[in-house]
Amino acid sequence: MTSGLVIVDKPPDWTSHDVVGRLRRLAGTRKVGHAGTLDPMATGVLVLGINRATRLLGHLMLTEKEYVATIRLGASTVTDDKEGDVIAETSAAHLSDDEIRSAVEPFRGDIEQIPSAVSAIKVDGQRSYARVRAGEDVVLKSRPVHVETFEVNDIREVGEFRDVDIRVICSSGTYIRAFARDFGTAVGVGGHLTMLRRTRVGPFTLENAKTLDELGTEFGVLDLAVAARLTFPAFEASEKQANDIGFGRALAAVDLGAPGPVAVFAPDGEFLALYEAAGDDAKALAVFATVSP
Repeated sequence: MTSGLVIVDKPPDWTSHDVVGRLRRLAGTRKVGHAGTLDPMATGVLVLGINRATRLLGHLMLTEKEYVATIRLGASTVTDDKEGDVIAETSAAHLSDDEIRSAVEPFRGDIEQIPSAVSAIKVDGQRSYARVRAGEDVVLKSRPVHVETFEVNDIREVGEFRDVDIRVICSSGTYIRAFARDFGTAVGVGGHLTMLRRTRVGPFTLENAKTLDELGTEFGVLDLAVAARLTFPAFEASEKQANDIGFGRALAAVDLGAPGPVAVFAPDGEFLALYEAAGDDAKALAVFATVSP
C-alpha cells in the first residue's frame, strides 16, 4: 500500500477532520492523519500522512509555519475570529497607519502568547473550546512561541473599522487568532481575525498543494523517502548501520550531523528511520523499515 504525504489546499468551512475523512475515501485506507489542524474558517496548506507516513506527523508538527491573515480592528468576538459573536465595538477610525504599523514590534521574536480560549488545548481532559461552549469562563496559560516575521502588508478603512493584512512566519503552536485579539488590545480598540490562509508548513507551500477536487481527479502521494529528505536532515548509513537500524538498535560513536530528528537512509536510498543524537551515539525515534541481516 502506498505510503507518503499529501499536501492539501484546505477549503473554507471544512474541519481538518473532514479533510482526513475525504482522504481516507480517496486513498482507500483508514490510516490517514494530519500534521496540525486548521480552523474551519482557515484555508491553505494542510499536510496529511498516508499509511506508514502517519508516523512522521508528530515530528512534522514541530516545523515553522507561514500565514497571511486579515485583522479587523475595532471589534472583539468571543472566538477572536469572525465565527464568534461580537462582544465589544470601538471605533478604529482615529488610528493612523503609522500607529498600526508601530504596534507590530512587540509581536516579533521570542514572546509569550495566551492561546484563544476556543482552541483545541485540553483543560483537565476536555477541549478548551468545549468548556467555552458549555458556558465556562476559560483563561489558558501563556506559552512561549517564536515569531520570525510579523509584517503589515496593507491597511484599509471599512467604515469605523480598520482591516489590516498581515504576514506571519512563526513556530508551531502559535495562534494567529490570538495575535488578532492581542494586536487589537495593543492599539486600544480590540480586534478579531476575518481571514486566515496558511501558505507554508516547513518546506511545503501552496505550490505543492492540491485542492480536494484536484485530488479527486488525480490522487497523488509524495513518496515517503522523498518526503523525509525534504523535511529532515539526512544521514547516509553504511550496510552494517542499515542492518542495525532495521532492528531499532542504537548506533555507537556516530555523528548524525544534526541533533535530530534525522532521516536515515540505506545505501540504496531506502528511507529507514528517524534517529536523534544521544551523547556520542544515536538512538531510534521511529523505524520505518526492517533490514535483514
